[in-house]
Amino acid sequence: MLKHSLIVALIAGALAAPARAAEGDAPFDNDLLRLSEILGGLHYLRPLCSPTDGPKWRNQMQALLDAEAPAGTPRRSHMMASFNRGYRGFQQVYHSCTPAADLAIRRYLDEGEKISREVTARYAN
Repeated sequence: MLKHSLIVALIAGALAAPARAAEGDAPFDNDLLRLSEILGGLHYLRPLCSPTDGPKWRNQMQALLDAEAPAGTPRRSHMMASFNRGYRGFQQVYHSCTPAADLAIRRYLDEGEKISREVTARYAN
């Protein structure tokens, strides 16, 4: 549970970064796409293994979109596609919580935490 709280806090920290002056490719766009994919995977997997999670990871994705990708922008479309790809990738493989699903969750939490920490450290003021 501590790991879960830490990744949520780090994502929130990344969202606190000031908005960019002009829309376009940012140096952290690939990180945001990967984070979106991770959130999609967690949105599918966590309820399998922790039914109390509910829409927590989808809500985190919505907060990321609201902060970094205004409606109607290509960045938003790409981030949403990454989220959906992460969700569908696990949906095709896992139908119940297995040791492999639990391992995937732990790895995604670790990777999401690392991305959030690095983006915040590198690009936040």
